Order: sequence, then structure tokens, then C-alpha cells
Amino acid sequence: MPDLHELEKALPVGPLKIIALDSAKTLGQSVNHHLVTFRKNIKSPAHDDPAFKGYIADNYLVDARCIRFGTGEGKGVLNESIRGADLYLLVDVCNHSITYSLNGFVNHKSPDDHYQDLKRMISAVGGKAKRITVIMPFLYEGRQHKRSGRESLDCAYALSELADMGVHNFITFDAHDPRVQNAAPLCGFDNFTPPYQFMRALLDSVPDLIIDKDHMIVISPDEGALDRTTYFANVLGVNIGMFYKRRDYSVIVNGKNPIVAHEFLGDNIDGKDIVIIDDMISSGGSMLDTARQLKEMNARRVFICTTFGLFTDGMAAFDAAYEKGWFDRVITTNLTYQSPELLSRPYYIEADMSKFLASIIDFMNHDVSLSYVLTPTDKIRTILEKYNNREEYL
Repeated sequence: MPDLHELEKALPVGPLKIIALDSAKTLGQSVNHHLVTFRKNIKSPAHDDPAFKGYIADNYLVDARCIRFGTGEGKGVLNESIRGADLYLLVDVCNHSITYSLNGFVNHKSPDDHYQDLKRMISAVGGKAKRITVIMPFLYEGRQHKRSGRESLDCAYALSELADMGVHNFITFDAHDPRVQNAAPLCGFDNFTPPYQFMRALLDSVPDLIIDKDHMIVISPDEGALDRTTYFANVLGVNIGMFYKRRDYSVIVNGKNPIVAHEFLGDNIDGKDIVIIDDMISSGGSMLDTARQLKEMNARRVFICTTFGLFTDGMAAFDAAYEKGWFDRVITTNLTYQSPELLSRPYYIEADMSKFLASIIDFMNHDVSLSYVLTPTDKIRTILEKYNNREEYL
């Protein structure tokens, strides 16, 4: 829930409008529901002023869609005016479940297709919106953020292209390398992380955790995740450990150097609960190997927390690992597409980000400082105190 006192004193930039592309319809509907609730709970006489026309509404979603022709070509269509609006476009570039017909064949949309649809919608806006913000939880081509040899700079070019199209702000989550924002230095770029939502999901589903240095340790599966792991461990007041990946740099398989082994650096984990923090599960092989080694080191329970659960090779490997007892729970957010197979797994827990995302949009629409949502330390410590005292913290 946003800080209503801050919002009541602030003027909105413009009428709030959200375009949730097909890839993010479900998340967009949930975000819209929270925004409607937020606004109806605000009681301020100023909102009766004509300047606040449309401020409290039953729906902030724009009637818009991307149409595909039989050749696979497409166009973005707006069925209502967005002139003067503070516009937010929500897209999930990793949603592979969306299909379209291509010369009679069924084609699944790739990240490139979703990115192209985003540009179509911005083009349909035609510069009529007062401000445009792109919400792209999984940053398009975020893993291709730097050049090593003769390579393309896909993520940097995408940000630069969107900035040239009139995008004012970018909102993303757990960016692989936030420094890619340098490609569009005059645009806003906010990179959020979900430690509070991870903690809520974990505490809601595991009632017997003991969160201290003697019973828990937070693990980084590689050196790239060390920053987020350090923050999480410091807030919880526990120690950290890290695996580093030994790679064979003489070979390239599927575009990357294969991992030879995972080496552990850290304190004794015998009998402790383990929380692994990372930005994504892609195929999951590296994460499962980490979990296996932790169990072999006599970890009590292993909880895997990642922002994006992509599961590009399906669920079979995770099902087998769960049966072997390598891990106990997998927590991912709903910022990217969740397949029915994933949602049906007994070990899966969803960290719902829709309320958090609605708060971000509400704050940005009022041009209020985002420090409240950027630093959830106090919120995490509050629910930990209540959990440890076995109080109701919902």
C-alpha cells in the first residue's frame, strides 16, 4: 500500500493510463485492480477539483491491441484517446505462450516479436501522450549488455531506440547489468528488486523458519548475484556464502562457455536452512547443481528464490531434483509468464509483484520520491519481527 499522505499532497502528472500488451494482460489486470483500490481509498477534498478529472476510476487500462495479418505483419491499434495522459506500457518479452498465424503456420512470439509489438503501440500513440513510461520487468536482451569481441549491443540499442521514439522512463526488475542505462542517459531508469516479496512468500509458506546466524545462511549461486545476496543477508542478520563458476573458456556451447564446476566459498552450512538468491532460472541446470551440492554438504532445507522463472527446458529436471530432495521450494515472481505446469508443481511458490508494481506506478504518476519502494529494509524487518513473535503480519 502506498504512503497515502504523500500522494494526497501531490498533483498527478496527467490522467493515468496503462497499456498492458497481450504478453502482460494478466499482470496488467491485477495491477489495475490495486490501482483502483488505492485511488478509492484516498480521501482528499482536492480530488473534487476539475484538475483531478478521471483521477478516481474503475479502470485505467486502455483498450488497445496488436493485430497480425496472415503474412505475420502487424500493427498497433488504440481504441480510445490517450491525449495528455501519463501513459505506462507493460510488456513481458519472455511470454512464449502468445501465438499468431504466419502463412498458415502457428508461430510463438519471441522476445523480438514482443519488442516489435511494444514499438507498434508507441507508434500508435503518435506523440499524443504527455509522458510515456515503459515497464519491462525482464529487460529485453538484458544479457547482451556488453561487447566481447565482434558482437551486437542489443540491449543498449533497444533502450536508445525507445528513447528516440519518445519514451521518458524505463522501469525494470533485477537488470542483469543496470549500467546499460548509460545508453539512454537522459531518460529515467529505475531498477527494482523483490526481496520483500520473496520474504513474504517464504514466511507465508514455511511456518517453522528460525532466522538467525545459527539456523540460516543466504547463498549466491555465482559472483554476479553477490550484491543482492549481501543486501538480503544483512537485512535478515545472517551470514552469506557464494559459489563461483569454473568455466571452460576454450569452448562455446549455446553461446556461452560451459561450466566445469561450482566451487563453494563460505561458512559451515551443516544443518542450516539455505536461501539461494538469483535474478533468474533459465534452463535451471546451474541452480540445480548448486542445490545438489548444498544438500551434499548437509544443508537442512534449500529454498530457491529468483525474480524470473523462465524454465526454458521445461520442468522435468526440477521434478526429478525435487524427488531426490535437492531443494524444498522454488519461489519466483509473476513478472514473467508462468506456465500451468509450473503453477501446478507442489514445490512452487509465487511472489506476487502486482501490488508493488501498482505502488510504483501510483508514485510515478504523482512524481513522488520512490525511496519508499526502493528501500524495503524497514518493511522486511517489521514482518520478520512479527513472524518471529508469531504475530499476524498480513
